[in-house]
Amino acid sequence: MKQYIVDAFTNKPFSGNPAAVCVMESWPSEESMMKLAMENNLSETAFIVKENTGYHLRWFTPGTEVELCGHATLASSYVILNFYEKDSDEVRFNTLSGELIIRKRNNRYEMNFPTYQLEEIPVTDEMEKAFGVRPIKAVLGLDLVCVFENEEHVRIMNPNQELLTEIPGRIQNATAKGSETDCVSRSFCPKLSIAEDPVCGSAHCQIADYWSRVLNKKEIDAYQASKRGGYLHCELLGNGRIAISGEATLVAVSEIVAEL
Repeated sequence: MKQYIVDAFTNKPFSGNPAAVCVMESWPSEESMMKLAMENNLSETAFIVKENTGYHLRWFTPGTEVELCGHATLASSYVILNFYEKDSDEVRFNTLSGELIIRKRNNRYEMNFPTYQLEEIPVTDEMEKAFGVRPIKAVLGLDLVCVFENEEHVRIMNPNQELLTEIPGRIQNATAKGSETDCVSRSFCPKLSIAEDPVCGSAHCQIADYWSRVLNKKEIDAYQASKRGGYLHCELLGNGRIAISGEATLVAVSEIVAEL
């Protein structure tokens, strides 16, 4: 079985968000996929099997299977369109989040994702203790999005991972209005066994949606200010959908020899 390591939301190796992509003829057991995800120790390992109507895609963190992952979907699209469907500029994935259609547009891979209803919730002392800085606003969808007064708070924060698990959301996001992009964010995922996701595409289904409303803009250019860093272009499409696009680059191709 071939495994590809692809850096997503970047055009430079060793930046952006790395994902492992495994293309298989049939499904191994969930236990085997979980073990390989733990062995890779990346924020996500993607598993793909070809079907009659496209490809079936699943995502595993080192701790669990997740229902949506942006950067690993981008990485999977890069692999399929560059190694398996070279004459195509579109791939369809069947996933836990429904059918996802990804289109290659020049050097970018555009992913059509769902948005989530966002509800403003009270800012709490627990949030302040967890992040080390008090947010000025908090909204909750699938993930928690905490808004801070300025981007420097987001860039330098060193949150308490244990306390993050005690506040709402699958992923805890910190965001602020950016000076060079529309917004700057970071995504912390201790509930998924990931301290910090370098560039989180699925989180921007909510982050970009929030800033689109605040800034009254349909298109949002976002920067994830992790140590590796990465850029996302987001466009609100209406009808509960968002297009999130970015570049990707190949780092390694390997052969999995262990029996799965």
